[in-house]
Amino acid sequence: MPVRVFVADDHPFVRKGVVEVLSEDGRFRVVGEADDGLRLLNDPKLDETDVLVLDLSLPRLSGTEALRRLTATRPALPVVVLTSHPEDQFAHRALADGAAFFVSKERPPHVLLDAVARAAQGQRAASARRPTSTRSEPSARPELSRREHQVFLLLVSGRSVGDVAAELDLHSSTVSNHIAKIREKLGLSTVADMVRHAYATGVLEAPPDAGFTSK
Repeated sequence: MPVRVFVADDHPFVRKGVVEVLSEDGRFRVVGEADDGLRLLNDPKLDETDVLVLDLSLPRLSGTEALRRLTATRPALPVVVLTSHPEDQFAHRALADGAAFFVSKERPPHVLLDAVARAAQGQRAASARRPTSTRSEPSARPELSRREHQVFLLLVSGRSVGDVAAELDLHSSTVSNHIAKIREKLGLSTVADMVRHAYATGVLEAPPDAGFTSK
C-alpha cells in the first residue's frame, strides 16, 4: 500500500513539482495539498496522512509554528521539512521542534524521496549539523529564543506586526516586545535593518541587483 503524503508549500510551481516527484514513485500517493499554515492544520485529510512534507515559509501561519502545533497535537504524524532555508542554520532547530527529517530544496529529488520513505517507517534523523558559520545569522545565535526566532523570520518575510500576532496567536504588544528584544540582541535599530541583516546572512535570498531598501 502506498505511503500517503500531504504536501504543504505556498509556491504553486514548487508544490506541483514536489507532488509530481512523489507521484511518479510507486511507493507514494499524495492525498492532500495546502498553501498556507492554517489551511494545513484544518485540513481533514491529515487524518489519512502517513507523512507530511512541510515548507517552513507559509502565509497566515508559518511552517515553523505549524510544525510546533502538529508536534503537540499529532505527535504520531512524521513531518519532513522541505525548505530553502540554509540547512546548516535551520536543520537542528527544525528537528528539535519535532521534524523527522530536514531536506533542503537544493538537494536532488531522491533525497526527499528517501526521507519520506524513512519517515513512513518510523525513522528519524539522528542529528543535524549545528551551525558552523561565523556569520551573525540570528538562528545561530543562542540568545534568541525560539519565539523570537519565529517573529524574526516572519518580520523579514514581509509580515506586519499584526500579521505576526495573528499567525503566532499572540497579542500585538507581545510581538512588539519580542521585536524590541530582537533588535537589542542583534544590535539592530529597525525592521529594515533586520531585513538587510537577513539578506546579508543568507536567511533571505536577495533578488538580482537588490538594494536592500525597505518598502
